Amino acid sequence: MFRKSAIILTASIIPLLGFAARPSVLEIDKSLENGKLIMPSSAEISTQKMMENWYLKNYATVDSLADYRENVKASDEEIVKRLSKIPAEIELPFNSLVKNSIAFYTERKRSLVSNMVGLSYYYFPIFEQALDRHGLPMELKCLAIIESALDPNAKSPVGACGLWQFMTATAKGLDLEVNTLVDERRDPIKSSEKAALYLKELYSIYHDWHLAIAAYNCGLGNVNKAIRRLPANVKADFWAIYPYLPQETRSYVPAFIAACYVMNYYDSHNIVPALIKRPLVTDTVTVTKRVNLQQIADVLQIPIDEIRLLNPQYRKDVIPGNIHPYKLILPSQQIAAYIISEDSIIAHDAEKYARRDRVQPSDGTYVSVSDDGEYIVTEKTLYHKVKKKETLTSIAKRYGVTVASIREANGGIRKAKLNSLIKIKVVKRERRPKSEYDMRTDSLAIPDNGENTQNTDSITSVESNESKVDTLVSPAQEKKVEQKKVEQKKEKVKKNKKHDSQGPVYVKVRKGDNLSKIAQRNGTTVAKIKKLNNMKNDRINAGQKIRVK
Repeated sequence: MFRKSAIILTASIIPLLGFAARPSVLEIDKSLENGKLIMPSSAEISTQKMMENWYLKNYATVDSLADYRENVKASDEEIVKRLSKIPAEIELPFNSLVKNSIAFYTERKRSLVSNMVGLSYYYFPIFEQALDRHGLPMELKCLAIIESALDPNAKSPVGACGLWQFMTATAKGLDLEVNTLVDERRDPIKSSEKAALYLKELYSIYHDWHLAIAAYNCGLGNVNKAIRRLPANVKADFWAIYPYLPQETRSYVPAFIAACYVMNYYDSHNIVPALIKRPLVTDTVTVTKRVNLQQIADVLQIPIDEIRLLNPQYRKDVIPGNIHPYKLILPSQQIAAYIISEDSIIAHDAEKYARRDRVQPSDGTYVSVSDDGEYIVTEKTLYHKVKKKETLTSIAKRYGVTVASIREANGGIRKAKLNSLIKIKVVKRERRPKSEYDMRTDSLAIPDNGENTQNTDSITSVESNESKVDTLVSPAQEKKVEQKKVEQKKEKVKKNKKHDSQGPVYVKVRKGDNLSKIAQRNGTTVAKIKKLNNMKNDRINAGQKIRVK
């Protein structure tokens, strides 16, 4: 991808290219003496950002003085001779555009070249395997230099992504997966395979590698349109259709030739490459379960940045192996460790990374354990629409709560203010011994279908929710359910009496507690607590133990 700027063409080139006889590269070169290139956006990547690359930091020694080393310039004749010695199938001619592209890399972007050479030790073998598998010229690996500067996470302003800078539509057309969690444009192995297939297809259309490379950059439509503008007796090649191509594509083939040159002759220009301290040998394992990369890093003790470097396609650090199998690349010595430890990896911090397959909306009932740990306290918040002539006492009686609890829930509301309110909060609390608490029914969340927000006379009470729970069982079971409830109530009374006969029950005052809160949590009243503790006022302190039974 390229930045917008102008290429200055002399007026002589257009009529020259329109002649029946095809102009030579040298003739074009004479007309481009003052030409300006649009260099790829990858060339503007921050060198400092590249030096933060985990591979360069841990596997290579980066030349921090690259920008300050003096460039050893080469004459045109030397460059032509060097280009001719590169073992390449694709034609690598020389002209002023190529010369300017080479100068850009060897003079202005010396650190970038140094870092790219270091990264090439890891990425070029991947590219070469894909190219060789499809019988393509090996020098095509240098396309990734001008596309992404060997950054698998590179993204252009127009949305092209990855080492080979595929647009989303192109990637999906090549069967690369692109979604929220996985972007195979960033996968070095898969994207290189698809880039090789795409280039092979383009060559089968044009039978000219320069035209195929140009089409890779700007699309078949633009190249075909440029070819149609040539006179019928002029053979189409890149240099013939040059003036009819988009401006950025005019620089693309010269930049490719320059990339091939600089990756072969960087040392001739006094550029010291990032030297590899140790090889990064990798292998792959198939993942068939959903797992987060952090889980793998924690259990196998591998730096998370290394796993991300090797698997840049997992955009959110998630491998959704539960959807279909995915490949995970790890240092080869860690493959066996992953296979042996897979169950431990999946279980590690499982709650933190779990996704709920099913969930029921809450009916507003929340469960906690009493201070003494013996009881389960359920709490449900309702909102009651106040009607004329209602009192706090009548409302409390209706919901089976105390007037004090309503006042506390509504900031100390008094009777005088009651009729000025539309709705008031009612908090229902129930306290049961742990042994009687049935998690299968009591914690069941029943949606209230908007009843708590509609303009009705009052909010659905806990009793109505209980009737909804009953509808979940068959009619034949209803009698057994009712009988069980009666038995539970009898057992509750019996156990409470037994508990009371065993002696006093004390609780520890929490920070922010008051007697009303403690009374509600423990199923008693403020008056009873004050009587049990011979208290003359309501003052209590955090950490204090008081008797509640």
